Amino acid sequence: MLIAESLTFEIAKRPLVREVSFSLRSGELLVILGANGAGKSTLFRMLSGEKQPTKGRITLSGKDLNNYTLAELAIKRGVLNQQNVINMAFDVIEIVMMGRYPHYKNNPATQDHQVVTQVMELCGITAFADRSYLSLSGGEQQRVQLARVLAQIWDIPNALLLMDEPVASLDLQYQQQTLAIAKMLTKRGFMVVSILHDINLAGQYADRILMLKNGRKWYDGSAAEVLSGKNIYEVFEINSDVYTNPRTLKHFFIPRNVVIDEISS
Repeated sequence: MLIAESLTFEIAKRPLVREVSFSLRSGELLVILGANGAGKSTLFRMLSGEKQPTKGRITLSGKDLNNYTLAELAIKRGVLNQQNVINMAFDVIEIVMMGRYPHYKNNPATQDHQVVTQVMELCGITAFADRSYLSLSGGEQQRVQLARVLAQIWDIPNALLLMDEPVASLDLQYQQQTLAIAKMLTKRGFMVVSILHDINLAGQYADRILMLKNGRKWYDGSAAEVLSGKNIYEVFEINSDVYTNPRTLKHFFIPRNVVIDEISS
């Protein structure tokens, strides 16, 4: 289980995140939603261990996050960042194998090669195996990074996967595929936390949605509990209509037109 208790992060006594608490069980996909500046990225960096909370604590599998060594965290938790800068011309398969580094000392074992093969096939990048990473499009590079992170935790029971805007540079097909992979992982007992901007994707895939505003937890619950026109307006300040797909029973929203009158000189 992942437990966040009263997380607060301040810069020069200015709070970016304030008293955010939640818990996540094995087998759950939690999506974090909020407008720009709501505190999503700051919360994400605290969960990943990149930033230390000013107040509060995070426990993973009953152990304080600060008490894990980097080697232990590398096995228990994988992080897919929105941007991953690689300037050297590694082949794609070399990038994915980097995810297995925590699992071997000198040379990868048969299990490591098998995992890399499986995750590359899952992410649809097998055809890129021998290509230079730098020759790929932004969306293709993001799929390679997803495969790398999956390789890191693929065979670890109850691992935690953190994803920061994992579909931002992907086309519609791979947006759906990426979140379908995340959903599949929860069926294997993984815990998944993802920041998204697309409310409809959150409604389609999330088990729970955490909505932030002004650094605070505004709403936390299932899509049915959280996604309403009233709540979306409070958090995003946009009028919308929320419907239920009668075939899937998933919730989706349609924003109403925004009208801007011409400014007279």
